[in-house]
Amino acid sequence: MRERLFDLALWLLLCVPVLLRSDPNDGGSWPEVAVGVVVLGGCVAASRRWPLVPIAVTVVLSLPATLELFTPSYSLALVAFGYLAGRRQEHTRGALWLFGAVAAVGLLLTRLTATSLGQWFTLLLALALAIVAPWLIGRYVRQYGRLVHSGWELAVRMEREQAAVADRERLRERSRIAGDMHDSLGHDLALIAVRAGALEVDPALGPDQQHAAGELRRAAADATARLRDVIGVLRQPDEDPAPTAPGGEPVEELVSRARASGLAVTLTVTGEGHEPDGMAGWALHRVVREALTNAAKHAPGGSVDVRVDAAPERVAVDVVSGAGTAGSPLASGGTGLVGLDERVRLAGGVLTHGPTPDGGFAVRAVLPRRTPTGGPAATPTPAAPTSARELDRVRREVRKGLAQAIWIPLALLAALGLLMAGVALWTQAQSYLEPDDYGRMRIGQTLTAITEAEDLPDHPLDGPPKGVPAEPPGMDECRYYRSTLLAAVPVYRLCFTAGHLADKAEVP
Repeated sequence: MRERLFDLALWLLLCVPVLLRSDPNDGGSWPEVAVGVVVLGGCVAASRRWPLVPIAVTVVLSLPATLELFTPSYSLALVAFGYLAGRRQEHTRGALWLFGAVAAVGLLLTRLTATSLGQWFTLLLALALAIVAPWLIGRYVRQYGRLVHSGWELAVRMEREQAAVADRERLRERSRIAGDMHDSLGHDLALIAVRAGALEVDPALGPDQQHAAGELRRAAADATARLRDVIGVLRQPDEDPAPTAPGGEPVEELVSRARASGLAVTLTVTGEGHEPDGMAGWALHRVVREALTNAAKHAPGGSVDVRVDAAPERVAVDVVSGAGTAGSPLASGGTGLVGLDERVRLAGGVLTHGPTPDGGFAVRAVLPRRTPTGGPAATPTPAAPTSARELDRVRREVRKGLAQAIWIPLALLAALGLLMAGVALWTQAQSYLEPDDYGRMRIGQTLTAITEAEDLPDHPLDGPPKGVPAEPPGMDECRYYRSTLLAAVPVYRLCFTAGHLADKAEVP
């Protein structure tokens, strides 16, 4: 629909110069106008599928009028179709052949009409300015558009790859969680098997109890083997092993070990509750450990403030690291926070992180003491890609620039038209003779007396208007003045002989 509206607007615009040439006094005729309007409509319709055809047809319409190729009726069409051909055509060979054919036909017609070669050189100049130059501009716009489109495609592809890396890191984090579960549950199942084995050989128990204890021992051993097989399937071959630190390690011990390694860490614990157990405890341990590791990596020499608020229903931990001062930060893959966010989400909590105003970095996690029975919260829907937002912004700027490119010239044309109208009215007012002043003039009055009486305008017309009657014979000078401000005729004619008014008349 948009393309059809554009073609319709283009056709109407190209028809304007043809319609302006409809006055027979300017050498045109209505049949020529009708032919030009119809042919231009067909050219606009064919320009999308065959971009070079409109150029050839317009040249054929222009050459009979003048061999110089520049005609008021079709020059705008040549410029428009030249630009559209460069904008829409993939290859350049056809356009070059067409330009060469136009030049050759122009040379042939010049020789056949026995005119000078100067007219052919004028045709070449018109061909270069009215067709080739717009065609080159269209080619540039096409190539630039393709370059921009390729850049956006690359940006979208890179963002997709980045999203894939984040998804892979989330899966790795789930695999690590599975490994943590294996370590803790395997240990508990092993203890169950050991105690069941002890009960199996306990002489104080009867045969039935010993048999039941043996079944319990074998079930615990089978459960341990199945758990190991499942975790082995979930883990990637090149994945780092699950952390060996126990899940119940208090935050105080983590901070103590970090402080012993040289990191300036302060710990503040508020609230009366204890650290959570299970998944929430593992997540709390992981948040503090990951934040301390990132601080040591990316802000060496900076201080770290760890605050734990243990409320009855939830536990909040804040780790704020200051800007580093010593050495240079270590390189990072940039996926640690992605995995950390996945672990906190699976525990039913919420993780936020970002830079601080003083150049540091803050990590905050809020964890429930028990994982919700309905399972973890759904993975948040990712926001629109940055490339999509940027592309939308660029499109808005292009639309704004296009609107400005349209209304600013229109406003300038309107201002110029108003200025020209004002100048025309002012010029007419300078040559306007009041009917009362004309009526007071008498034959025989001197020009000096009429001028001193301020009856004459400052500026007469430059000459007699076209089609006025002949001036009376024997007059030294005849002056013409407007009798009305809105029409060119009739006019007042004052003729003088020897400085005296000899004839006055209102002529059509």
